[in-house]
Amino acid sequence: MGAAALVLAFLAFALFYPLGRVLVLGLGEGFGRALANPYYWERYLFSLEYGLGSALLTLALALPLAFLFRWRFPGRAGLLALSTLPFVLPTPVVALGFLALVGPRGLLGLDLYGTRAVLYWAALFYNLGLALRILLPVALALERPLEAARVLGASPLRAFLRVGLPLLLPALGSAGLLVFLYAFSAFGVPLLLGGPRYATLEVEVYTLLAYRLAFPEASALMLLQVATLAGVALLYLRLQGAVLPPPVPPRPLPRGRGWALALGMGVFFLGVYAPLLALALRLEPLALVSAWASEDFTPLPLALTNTLRFSLGALGLALLLGVAYALAARGRLWVDLLGLLPLMVSPVAVGLGYLVAYPGLRGSLLLLLTAYALLAYPLLARALLPALRGLPPSLLQAARVLGAGPFRAFLRVELPLLLPALSSGTALALAALLGEFGASLVLWRPEWTTLALAIYERLGRPGEGPFREAVALALVLALLSAGLFYLLDRGRGRFG
Repeated sequence: MGAAALVLAFLAFALFYPLGRVLVLGLGEGFGRALANPYYWERYLFSLEYGLGSALLTLALALPLAFLFRWRFPGRAGLLALSTLPFVLPTPVVALGFLALVGPRGLLGLDLYGTRAVLYWAALFYNLGLALRILLPVALALERPLEAARVLGASPLRAFLRVGLPLLLPALGSAGLLVFLYAFSAFGVPLLLGGPRYATLEVEVYTLLAYRLAFPEASALMLLQVATLAGVALLYLRLQGAVLPPPVPPRPLPRGRGWALALGMGVFFLGVYAPLLALALRLEPLALVSAWASEDFTPLPLALTNTLRFSLGALGLALLLGVAYALAARGRLWVDLLGLLPLMVSPVAVGLGYLVAYPGLRGSLLLLLTAYALLAYPLLARALLPALRGLPPSLLQAARVLGAGPFRAFLRVELPLLLPALSSGTALALAALLGEFGASLVLWRPEWTTLALAIYERLGRPGEGPFREAVALALVLALLSAGLFYLLDRGRGRFG
């Protein structure tokens, strides 16, 4: 019960009270003004369109890819690892990669800035690995049921429709809802790539706050967004818990067909993840030197120091909260639901809530680290919770029979078995902290500029020099995030 109390106390300070204050503002006069403004409805409808379109596009490509990855072929592990890389790449890094490839100064000479095409491409870039992570284990688990149905006389199509599809639908729904959730509430990619024409509701909330100080209207739009995301999250939770057969190992292909599949998959993945290559090709060493001692922008040493100290400072709190949440949610569904709430609220909304709820703490490091920990601990806990639930109950019972209290039993019996999952979850949380953008932008102070904000700072200034410095900073941040993630995860979060 102590773990649940700790999580609830933190959520009361970091989420419930700030969000409640924002909702009260949104239900006032500003809510009526926002609902009466057709422009805001256009932003809401575009956010819905972007979320739904991104989900359909991602599923349309991820589903056949998942079935192709059931086979073992040269380069399979590398391609799967590449698909997971966007999980640990901060938004400004990804956006800058697209600008380097298809922006006004892009390598391809094709300017897609401010178009739907680049936004959907970016959504696929970010979410393809997420969908594959959900669908591939299901595709591997369908091998035996489909084979049994064919042995009983069903044709391949009938076996898939009658046996495979019912088992696949919950995973398809879960993957689609997650992609919708992330795309609908997207902030960094639409802000940096979409331009004013394709701003999402999240970008509009930030614009109202940063440029007009229109708290009531921003709160009203946030209320509309939270209501939508809450409905999606409830649908997602209803699809959890489907029981599947154990997955089978991927089957080898004949040498010639294996290399043909590897070539085709390589070309496809090269097209999807080309912005990463473009970012590396646009690096100029002199730009790194310029960014290091910049007088016009935040210099690289200060931005790097801020990124590390804020991320590592918040990671300690996120570790404590993540472990407490996982322990409390292991046998309590209501705690599990409450612990998911930070994933339903956007970083911009969190920052807005702190400005409204705690005016006396504006500009304090406490609020910034609280926002960081709030957005990171669910990622750590979601990696830890399945491993915790998979431990045999007899282990804990035996420890208590031998006289160990709950805390000592956790430290001496459960924790050693949970270390791989804890390390993987810590890697995810730290990657999210290193590239945090939305809350940092709302709570920003000049002396707090991180690498992500230093990139945004340079992109806001015209000219080739600032753009080159932004590219250099993006590569530093990408290498930092990917390197720390690899050191902590070491492949534990890999696919089947």
